[in-house]
Amino acid sequence: MDEEKELVCCLRQGLLLWQNFRAGARALYIGKEDSPLADALKLSGLKTECVLLKDSLDGDWLKINNKKFDYIVSVSDVERAKDPAQYLSAWRRLLSDEGKLLLGMNNRLGIRYFCGDRDPYTSRSFDGIENYQRVYANPEDAFLGRMYSRGEIEKLLGDAGWESPHFFTVLPDLDNPMLIYADGEEPLESLSTRLFPSYNHPDSVFLEEQFLYDTLSSEKLFHKMANSWLIECDANNNKSDVLHVTSSLERGKENGFFTIIHDGGGTRWVEKRAAYAEGERHLREIESNAEDLKRHGIKVVDGSLSSGSYRMPFISAEVGQVRLRRLFREDTEAFLRELDHFRDLILQSSEHEKEDSGDGNGVILRRGYFDMVPLNSFYIDGEYVFYDQEFFVEHYPANVMLSRMVGLAYDPNAGRKSVDFPIERLYERYNLQKNLSEWHRMDWEFLSSFRKDKELRLYHEKYRADGNVINLNRQRMNFSEEEYNRLFMDIFPEDGRPLVLFGSGRWAQKFMILYGKHCNVEAVIDNNEKAWGGTMEGLPVESPETLLKRKRNSFRVLICIKNYLSVLRQLSDMGVEDYRIFDGNKAYELPQSDTENESKENGSDNKKKKYKVGYIAGVFDLFHIGHLNMFRRAKEQCEHLIVGVVSDEQVRKSKRVEPFVPFDERIEMVRSCRYVDEAHEIPFEYAGTREAWQMYHFDAQFSGSDYIDDNNWLAEKEFLHKHGAELVFFPYTEQTSS
Repeated sequence: MDEEKELVCCLRQGLLLWQNFRAGARALYIGKEDSPLADALKLSGLKTECVLLKDSLDGDWLKINNKKFDYIVSVSDVERAKDPAQYLSAWRRLLSDEGKLLLGMNNRLGIRYFCGDRDPYTSRSFDGIENYQRVYANPEDAFLGRMYSRGEIEKLLGDAGWESPHFFTVLPDLDNPMLIYADGEEPLESLSTRLFPSYNHPDSVFLEEQFLYDTLSSEKLFHKMANSWLIECDANNNKSDVLHVTSSLERGKENGFFTIIHDGGGTRWVEKRAAYAEGERHLREIESNAEDLKRHGIKVVDGSLSSGSYRMPFISAEVGQVRLRRLFREDTEAFLRELDHFRDLILQSSEHEKEDSGDGNGVILRRGYFDMVPLNSFYIDGEYVFYDQEFFVEHYPANVMLSRMVGLAYDPNAGRKSVDFPIERLYERYNLQKNLSEWHRMDWEFLSSFRKDKELRLYHEKYRADGNVINLNRQRMNFSEEEYNRLFMDIFPEDGRPLVLFGSGRWAQKFMILYGKHCNVEAVIDNNEKAWGGTMEGLPVESPETLLKRKRNSFRVLICIKNYLSVLRQLSDMGVEDYRIFDGNKAYELPQSDTENESKENGSDNKKKKYKVGYIAGVFDLFHIGHLNMFRRAKEQCEHLIVGVVSDEQVRKSKRVEPFVPFDERIEMVRSCRYVDEAHEIPFEYAGTREAWQMYHFDAQFSGSDYIDDNNWLAEKEFLHKHGAELVFFPYTEQTSS
C-alpha cells in the first residue's frame, strides 16, 4: 500500500514538476503542507509556505500579508470559494514584480461530464453543464463548491487584474495529468490509444471519452471542452515556451519522465527530462539505445544529452500509426506493403539469436526494443524514423513486437473495412496465430509491470471506468425502465420452461459457462449457415426456422449476440413473443436450485452460520493439510461450500508448469472431502473472482492469508464488497506447501 501511495503522489506531482521554476525562489501553496503538490514545489528547489484557503484572508493570512512570493499555486481551491474574486485579487498583491500565479481549475463544460461523470461538488450528473440551476438555490443547500467555464474564469481573472492568462489543457484531469497542451496546440496523434480517462464517479459513465477527442480536435472544441486547465497568470504577461507535455510519472521515480515540446523563438525542439534524480541514469540509456539502433541501420530521431535532459529536434511529420491506419482504410495493398516493411525493420533492429524455424516461435532477438512500434515512429521521406526507444529486453521474441505492431496499425473502428478485413488475417500473415496468446501475455506483462498496473490497480479501479459498466449504462438508455427490466433483467423463465439460445458465438458460450448449469438450455440457433450441424458447449446448432416447429410459448428465446437489434426484428417477424437479451457484462440473479441448500449426507450440518454460500478457488495439486484446514475453516463459517478447481490448461498458462496430479484426480479428491458441498472446474476463459461470483453468487470467498496484501486480491475484495459479498483471509499453513 505504501508503494501505491508513493506512485499516486508521483502521478499528481506531474502537474507541476515540468515547470522551469527558479531555484531558491519563494512560493506560496494554497493547501496542506503534506500534499503532493506542496512537495513538488519543494523538490523544485522553492522555499515554500503553505496556507489553507479558509484561512487565507484571516488567521494565517496575517502571517503572510506583508510577504512577497515569486510563485503562488492553487489547484481547485478557487472552486470552493464563495467569493473567488477576493482571493484572486489578494494573491495578485502578494506576488513579486516577476511573480506568477499557477491556477488549476476544472471546466464545468468538460467532456467527461457529457460522458456521464458526476459533478465533483454536487455528486450528481449534469449540474455543472446546467450552470448549477438546480442546486444552491435554497438557503438549506450546503455550498461545497462549483466549477466554471473558460469564459467565466477569464472574467474572474480579468476583474482581479490578471490580463491574458495562458491556458494549458490537462488530460485526463488535474489529479492525473498525463497529457498537457498549451492553448492552440492540438494532439499530433489519436488519443484513443494514449489516454486513459479518469472520473469522479466512473460507475455513472456511459460514453468512452478517449474516442471523442479526434472529433473534438477537428471541430476546434478540444480546448473549450477540456476537463481541466492549468492557468499561468504572469505579472508581466511572459508566457511559458512549453507547447505540450507528456507525463509518465505513474511509472515511479526511476522511470518517471516528461516529454516536453518547446517553442524556442519560432523553432520547436523536444526535451526528455527525468522528473526525479533517480531517473537521470535512464536518460543515458536512451542515448545508448539510439546509437545501437543506428548501428543496425534503423533510422532514429537524433538527440543528445545536455544539462540533465535528452534533447531532440521537433519532427513535423505523420506519426507511423496514423499513416498505417489511414492506409488500412484507403488502400489495403499499400497498407500490407508498409506493414511488411515495418516488420522487416523490427527484425533488422538486433542480432538474431534464433532464426524462424517454422515452429510458431519466430525470431529471437538479442535485444527486443519493446516500443519499436508504429505509435513511436514518424514517416519521413518514405521511411519510418523511431523515437522514445527507452527499453529493450534481452533474448526476446520478435513476435511480441510484431503482435504489438499489428494491434497498433490495425484500425478496429474502420467500419465495414474492419468487418471485411478482420485482424486475424494479419496475425496469420506474420505467423503469429499459433502462439498468439503467449505474445499477448508477454506484451501485457511488460506493459503492466512498466506502468505499475498491479501496484495502482486499486487506484485505477476507483477512478477509471470499466468498459462493461459503460456498456450496461449505455444499454439502459436505449429502453424505458420497464422495457429494460423485462428484456435484460428477468432472463430465466420462472415456470421452468426451456431456453433456446440465439447465437453460438462467444456470448452464448459465456452464458453456458456461467449459467448453463442453473437452467434448462434445450437448443441453440444461429443465422450463420456454416454453424448449422455443429455443436456449442455440447448442444447442436440449428437454423432459426426450427422455432416455427415448436409449440408456441413452450420455450423462451435468449438472444446471446452483442448486436441484437436485427434479431429482435427477425423474431418479431416470425411471431416469437417470448424473448430476452443476455448481456455478458452483467451479473444475473440465479434461478433457484433445489439443491442449493442441501447438505451432504456424510456429516454436514444445517446450523445457521455467518454465510449462506462460500467459495474457494485453487489448484490443489498435491493435496495437503493446508488445503484441508482451509476447507474446514470455511465450512465452519458457511452453510454451503463450493470449490473451484483450476484446470490443467490453466495451470500451464498461469504457473507455466505441468501439474503433478491431473485435473480429474484433483477435483475428485476435493469433491470427496467431507467439508465440500460442490466442486467444479474453473472455466479457462472465465477464471477470476468476478466470474465465479456471477456463477455462484456466493456470500464469501475464502483465501489464504499469503494474498492479504496483494493489490490484485484487494481489488477483488472491493468488487465483492460492492456486490454484497466478502473476501475472507485465513492464516496460511506454513508447514506444508506444494
